[in-house]
Amino acid sequence: MPSLLAMDFLLIAASAWLAVGLSGLAAPRNTRFIAKVLFPLGALIGLAVGVTSLGYLGQSAETAVLAIGLPTLPFHLRLDNLAAVFALLLGFASFGISIYAAGYFRKGEGTAPGLLCLEYHVFLASMLMVLLADDAYAFMVAWEVMALSSFFLVTTDHRHEAIRSAGYLYLLIAHVGAIAILLAFGIMTSGSGDYTFAGMRAQELSPFWASAAFLLALVGFGAKAGLVPVHVWLPEAHPAAPSPVSAMMSGVMLKTAIYGLLRVSFDLVGTPLWWWGVVAMTVGLITALFGVLYSTVQSDMKRLLAYSSIENIGLLAVGIGLTLIFHSFGMETLAALAMTAVLYHCLAHAGFKSLLFLCTGSVLHATKERSLGKLGGLIHRMPWVAWLALAGVIASAGLPPLSGFVSEWLLLQAFLFSPGLPHPWLNMVVPVAAAVIALVAALAGFAMVKFYGIIFLGQMREPALEEAHDAGPWERGGLSWLTLLTLLLGVIPSTVIGLLDAATTQLLGTGLAARVHESGWWMLAPISEDRASYQPLVFLVTIVASVLLGRWLVRRLYHGRVRRSRAWDCGYFFGSPRAQDTAEGFSQPIRRIFEPVFRMARHFPTARDDRPYYTVKVEDHFWYWLYLPIAVLVDRVAGLIVRVQGGRIAVYLMYSFLTLIVLLLVARP
Repeated sequence: MPSLLAMDFLLIAASAWLAVGLSGLAAPRNTRFIAKVLFPLGALIGLAVGVTSLGYLGQSAETAVLAIGLPTLPFHLRLDNLAAVFALLLGFASFGISIYAAGYFRKGEGTAPGLLCLEYHVFLASMLMVLLADDAYAFMVAWEVMALSSFFLVTTDHRHEAIRSAGYLYLLIAHVGAIAILLAFGIMTSGSGDYTFAGMRAQELSPFWASAAFLLALVGFGAKAGLVPVHVWLPEAHPAAPSPVSAMMSGVMLKTAIYGLLRVSFDLVGTPLWWWGVVAMTVGLITALFGVLYSTVQSDMKRLLAYSSIENIGLLAVGIGLTLIFHSFGMETLAALAMTAVLYHCLAHAGFKSLLFLCTGSVLHATKERSLGKLGGLIHRMPWVAWLALAGVIASAGLPPLSGFVSEWLLLQAFLFSPGLPHPWLNMVVPVAAAVIALVAALAGFAMVKFYGIIFLGQMREPALEEAHDAGPWERGGLSWLTLLTLLLGVIPSTVIGLLDAATTQLLGTGLAARVHESGWWMLAPISEDRASYQPLVFLVTIVASVLLGRWLVRRLYHGRVRRSRAWDCGYFFGSPRAQDTAEGFSQPIRRIFEPVFRMARHFPTARDDRPYYTVKVEDHFWYWLYLPIAVLVDRVAGLIVRVQGGRIAVYLMYSFLTLIVLLLVARP
């Protein structure tokens, strides 16, 4: 009996996810059965997907044909190293999120638990099928199933108008992106009628049509990933969705868009042109700076994380752009470095951003509040969540020794080693881009300090917070798993780069692992030890030893003289805890420095106000620059079209008669 291939295991896993989802319909109102049995089963399937993909890395491609499509269009599937990297991401991230969801979901979410279970696991299966698809037909079917299932998950609590509006906006942008992707696939077939990815690889597109396909793919996958200006759905959908869904969308779904862009740019469309990289890098820089600036001024904790996800997607686009530039000029070592940074950041972001979204879910369930202005001091009531969230915050801020630092450090190294490009103006522009990346990293740290400090530190701003409770056992398990992934990605980067090397080699023809492994597994030196190196374990041990030494010295030298008091409240010990720094006050310097970037509405109190108050509202310029004008235009065109529909049969017959006359005039020999 032949042994099962990795492809077979992944197809079985996708089928198992569908079976688990359908099982939820057998007892749609049995919350305990669904939460404590079905979601853990889904988590185990995710773990199996991750382990299978991890074991596959470095092997040759596996293919399959499923006769489940149209008679002449079966599903062509292919597992290669690029797909395996993202399947690994999907599997390990979904394991932690599903474990957490087993303790998170309860009655009153708005959707029947059984239906929610079906939507969730169909979402997982569709993302896996996107990664395995080897033709445009299978890809688009899986892509649309992913969009529809995630739409229903976003609108779980559909009783609220704001949530329904967020879901509809997400679906609209998703379908605009899907149209662009479909057009890109159509161009890459070059009229051959062969919709398989192998057929697309065989086509020799002209520079014009290759560029058109790339730009359409950038728009299409950018709409799903959240690149500016097609990002508007993301800050609306993520806060509307339940926290496990937000974690899955931000941590995993956005990466399927990055996977699609990598697949098209380096695998299907042919040899890239250098200016593609400039376009991708420019869009990425704008997206990263836009996302991080808007994250710093948010007062809703989930919106803050949503804009932070936009920032990270921008960094990934920058890395892809830099890889395209290096690859087009034959600078393969630097291209491999930039590509490794992209893949590494995909894994890192999946871990720490999922962790942070899940932590907000625990805070939301414990306090019924999502506004930063009504939180504070929760480290005393929710120590598990607070300490695990700290790991996510450190990683998101790009600080060592956790995962976010490694990926951003690799990206900066790619920028620093870039001088020597054939175009002189590129040699001037690339260092400027590096400076922007450094600014983004600094502002990301600012946003994370605000996020963690306002929620968990200081004193409790509301009396109701005294009743807050810590995360339950299932939630702690999911959070701990994601924290472990974040830690491992930070302390063993050389090992992780060795795993990613198979995908990098597949796309570029060369990798980084051999050079990195020359320095040993404990040191990361992407080019050479003399140029730049990093020892994460030494850094970690130093931090732990310093903390333990400090604790010992305090107990040894000041024993008996340590006193406990209330947490610091910004110097207002005798006032109200609400006098502590607020989210608005904390971000005021950023709002003033970058005021032209924001659309702000303020209300200032006057001396005559009986009940004085101050408010500031920050809005997205793109709503008013792009989307509202389009909405007005569509409304006016629709109004003109409505006039044509008079409701009289005689008028319709006249339209038909005039159309026939025009056709006869045009079609005459």
